[in-house]
Amino acid sequence: MAASCTQQPQTTQLNWGTFNIRYDNPEDSLNNWQYRKDTVAAFIKAQNLDIVGMQEVLYNQLEDLKARLPEYAEVGVGREDGKTKGEYSPLFYKKDRFEVLDSNTFWLSQYPDSVGFIGWDGACCRIATWAKLKDKKSGKIFMAVNTHFDHVGVEARRKGALLIIDKIKEIVGDQPAVLTGDFNVSEESEAYQTITSNEFVLKDAMKIAKETDGVKYTFHDFGRVPQAEREKIDFIFVTPQINVLKNYIPEEGKEAGKILSDHNPQVTTLEF
Repeated sequence: MAASCTQQPQTTQLNWGTFNIRYDNPEDSLNNWQYRKDTVAAFIKAQNLDIVGMQEVLYNQLEDLKARLPEYAEVGVGREDGKTKGEYSPLFYKKDRFEVLDSNTFWLSQYPDSVGFIGWDGACCRIATWAKLKDKKSGKIFMAVNTHFDHVGVEARRKGALLIIDKIKEIVGDQPAVLTGDFNVSEESEAYQTITSNEFVLKDAMKIAKETDGVKYTFHDFGRVPQAEREKIDFIFVTPQINVLKNYIPEEGKEAGKILSDHNPQVTTLEF
C-alpha cells in the first residue's frame, strides 16, 4: 500500500504570561524595583515563557529586563510620547523562536494614532501594543496584544475593549490571537463582559484551562490587601481556536526579597 502523502498540521504550544511588574516607585521602600528586578527576570526564565505581556514598565525597567533576558526581544513604546516617556505595555518574546511580521502601538482613544491622547472618560493615556508573529518551528501566524486599561474611566475601558477587538479583526482576521493585560476591573465589570460576550469571541483562558494551579486572584498590593478581598484584574483572553492546557497564578512570595510585584503574574500553556 502506498504511503500517505498527507502531513498532519503541526500544532504550536506556547507558555504565555501577563505580568504587571509595578512601576519603579521610590516610595515602595523594600518593595522597590531595585530589589525585585532580578527576581522578576528569574521568574520569567523559570517559567520558560515564550511570550509575556507586561504592564507599568518604565524605560529604566525595560533596560534592566533586556539586560537580564538576553534570549528575548521586545516591542513597545512609552505611552506619553510614543518613544521612551511614560509606561510601556511591552511584549517580550523568545527571539530564536519567533519572527515579528509586523508590530505597533495604538492609543485607547477616539484617535488611536494620536500619541498621548487620553480617550473618553479616562484619567490618563492608555495604550495597546501588538505584534503579528510567526512561529519559526510550525510556520503558524498569530497575534499578541497587550494592554493596561484605565483605572477610572468605565467608558474608556468599554470602548478600549471594542477598539482592541476591531484591531485584532483588522490585523489577523480569523487567525489565533491572544490578549493580555491589567484590565483594572474584575470579571463582573462591563469591560470584561464586552470582551467575552462580543460577537468576535475572546475567552477567558483561566476559565477554559484543562488544569489550573495556584491562587485565583492577581492584585494584592504587596500582600497588603486582606486575603478575602483580593481580586483577579489581570487576564489572558484567547480566540476560540486556541486550547488552554494549563493556567497558573503563583502566590506572592512569603519571605522578604521574594515578592515579585503588587500583582501576581498569570501564566498559561496554550496550543493551537
